[in-house]
Amino acid sequence: MPLHDHFHPPVSNKRHWSELHGWWPGEIARQLFDMLPPGYQAGPRVYLGSSFEVDVSVAEEGDRPADLSGGTATLAAVEPPFTAIADRLNFDEYEVCIYDEERERTLVAAIEIVSPSNKDRPDTRALFVSKCAALLREGVCVSIVDIVTDRLANLYAELIGRVGQPDPRLGAEPPALYAASLRIRRQGKKPPLLDAWYFPLALGQPLPTIPIWLSPNLHIQLPLEPSYQEVCRLLRIA
Repeated sequence: MPLHDHFHPPVSNKRHWSELHGWWPGEIARQLFDMLPPGYQAGPRVYLGSSFEVDVSVAEEGDRPADLSGGTATLAAVEPPFTAIADRLNFDEYEVCIYDEERERTLVAAIEIVSPSNKDRPDTRALFVSKCAALLREGVCVSIVDIVTDRLANLYAELIGRVGQPDPRLGAEPPALYAASLRIRRQGKKPPLLDAWYFPLALGQPLPTIPIWLSPNLHIQLPLEPSYQEVCRLLRIA
C-alpha cells in the first residue's frame, strides 16, 4: 500500500491523523513480537502531552503533622519568586520501545513516530531533538518515522546536526518525509561514531525497511510497510 497523505483531503476527511498515529505503535510492537530474539521485548507508548490532565492528590489525615494542641498543623503557603506557563512539557509522543530483559529491562531501541506537535515550532522541535540526543548518549538506537505533510521541518537533520556532522545527502532543503535509524558506536579511547541510515519517503510509494540495533553487534531489519498497511486496512483507508 503506498504512503497516504493523512493530513489533507481526501484521507483526512475519512480519518484524523491521530487515529493512525495512535494505532501504529501497537501494530509495530505486535510485528516485533515475532521478530525479536529471545531476551528482548517491545511495547507501544503513546503520550498526549497537549491534552493531559493532572490528578491532584492530598495527604491522608494521618500523614499530616500534628500541632502541640492536638489539632492538625497547617503550613503557610510560600509564594514562588517566579512562575511561568510550563507548556514546553506538553508534546505528544508516539513511540515503540524495545527492552533487553536480561539486563533488567534496559531500553535498547526506540522508534519515534513524529506528530505535528513535535515539529510545529522551534521549542517543540528542540524538545524532540534533545530527547533523541539523550537516548543516543545512553546507547539507545533511535529510529524516526515522519509522515507529517503539513509541517516542513526535518527533525533528523536537526538531530544529526546537533550530535554529529550534517548529512550531505539531505541537501540545502531536507525533505519533510523520511525514516531514519541512528546509533552511537563506541570505539574504545577514540571518539564515538554516529551511524545513520536515512530513507526519504514519498507519497504514493511504499515505506522502507529500517535497521533496529539491539546491541553493538545485533540488529534486526524492521519493514515499516506491513504495520502501516495493516493499520490503514483496519481504519478502512483505501
